[in-house]
Amino acid sequence: MNAVAMFPLGSVLFPYTPVALRVFEPRYLTMIGRLLDEEDPEFGIVLIERGLEAGGGDQRSPVGTMARILQIEAGAEDLYVVAVGGERISVDRWREDDPHPIAEVSIIPSLVWDDALEPLRREAERVVRRIATLAAILGEGRWDPDAPLSDDPVESSWQLAAIAPLGEYDRFRLLTSTSLGGLLRAIIDLSLEEEPVLIARAADAREQDDGEPH
Repeated sequence: MNAVAMFPLGSVLFPYTPVALRVFEPRYLTMIGRLLDEEDPEFGIVLIERGLEAGGGDQRSPVGTMARILQIEAGAEDLYVVAVGGERISVDRWREDDPHPIAEVSIIPSLVWDDALEPLRREAERVVRRIATLAAILGEGRWDPDAPLSDDPVESSWQLAAIAPLGEYDRFRLLTSTSLGGLLRAIIDLSLEEEPVLIARAADAREQDDGEPH
């Protein structure tokens, strides 16, 4: 691909999943303004590994996702942007900011579905929904654990990765999966690793509630 506008974030964007952004930095307001001149505006999102989202000087991951703009609403001094994840990308080279980040990127081939993976996909959905429900009870879920999934198995696999209540490092590991079977297996394994942590937090919360005067 040619050089594309980039928006480093403190979170991972998966293919086929939405992202809502509040854009307030002048450099990114300029970026969005330029993108609106395009027929199908999109930009790249990569995870910030160290540093902050605002101000620059961050260290960025080498793999990210293209984001296609679906909706924009203007605020008094900012923009609210809704986009959806598209193809995964690898960053070949960062260019000088102009004034927003720009990178030369390559498209990562899409993961390929095999019908033999359907039992694994169903198991991943069962595990993710159970553990996401626990996270929601604790107020730690970022997605509705009952959110509907796409009928397309590739799309639904990535959506399960988004729903799974994992930290950004683990989410980045999922983003770099090289096979759909590997993605589904990792979703299950990482979610099961998170389950006892959430159960312990739930138990602590119950103890605190029991110890408070009524």
